[in-house]
Amino acid sequence: MNEQRPIVESRTAASPMVRIEQVTKSFGDFVAVDDVSIDIVKGELFALLGGSGCGKTTLLRMIAGFEQPTAGRIFIDGQDMTAVAPYDRPVNMMFQSYALFPHMTVEKNVAYGLKHDDMTAQQRADRVKQMLDLVQLGHLGARKPHQLSGGQRQRVALARALAKQPKVLLLDEPLGALDKKLREHTQFEISNIQYKTGITFIVVTHDQEEAMTLASRIAVMDKGLVRQIGTATDVYEYPNCKMVAGFVGSINMFDGEVREVTPTATVVDVPKLGVVVTAKPDSRLVPGAKVHVAIRPEKIAISREAPASAANSVSGLVQDLGYFGKDSLYRIKLGTDTIVSVNSVNSRRAGENERVAQWDDKVWLSFEPSAVILLAE
Repeated sequence: MNEQRPIVESRTAASPMVRIEQVTKSFGDFVAVDDVSIDIVKGELFALLGGSGCGKTTLLRMIAGFEQPTAGRIFIDGQDMTAVAPYDRPVNMMFQSYALFPHMTVEKNVAYGLKHDDMTAQQRADRVKQMLDLVQLGHLGARKPHQLSGGQRQRVALARALAKQPKVLLLDEPLGALDKKLREHTQFEISNIQYKTGITFIVVTHDQEEAMTLASRIAVMDKGLVRQIGTATDVYEYPNCKMVAGFVGSINMFDGEVREVTPTATVVDVPKLGVVVTAKPDSRLVPGAKVHVAIRPEKIAISREAPASAANSVSGLVQDLGYFGKDSLYRIKLGTDTIVSVNSVNSRRAGENERVAQWDDKVWLSFEPSAVILLAE
């Protein structure tokens, strides 16, 4: 059980732009989305996060109208859209493939969705220019998609999706085709564009860092269920179950048994660590309760010397060492043969004794009680 914060509720105090109400989607005997309820407020950038087959894309397609719920209802801006055709919904969708027309110029691609709208030619041209300026591609309107970079094609697709000024924009793995550096840059561009337009964005992604960078709130999905909804801080620092803790970021997780609960601490036996762990107090736990003890790698201190306090400290040997530039990953083998992962920031340049330890060195690990996450699930 996570004692730091209660489970984040799916309902919000504000009036929702999108309300997903007890929605289930089955394909034969397979339940892709299982009784999901979420409120997404106007102007929010909301992420559906999960691994392959968790139901996130199926849920997005139901919001778009490409799939019909087996049960439940979907409201957009207060109107029941459950049985409304996709083309009659105030939504637009940007696909992972971008789906640009290769024979059309950038301007014509952006204008394509406007051709049946009640607009003059000048109004249509003004809207296209406005959208291309918004995504900083106004100077490339005469080019065709094959003359653009991957990031530029992604922005053309975004401009086309925004041109019809939908109330809700759905993005299915929008950055999946980009390389890491361009993906990181584009994340901030999408956030800025969403802020400028005020349109509600719903993004589907399997990338935890992408969701945490982009979204104001995240719904973590698993096997058709929404396991937790909250901000990036909520789902990373205060996961409400083992699945969320393990999926969002890296973590060390061990089985434990509560030995004692006092007003100042929760004491847990953790055989895999070979020590008794002290965590923050949790009045909901009782002695004898089985828990999962989770600790993020960056919250563990590593040193060649024994820490001054014996609480939450253990020694081991460096079995593996990975250098990633800004930080190093140490895999420490304890006396119990358990492997513990530790991240340490490289604050000095290479060659300046920046690493705490090398392979096979004996080191000490320590962590604060506040770093310990206790989970009953």
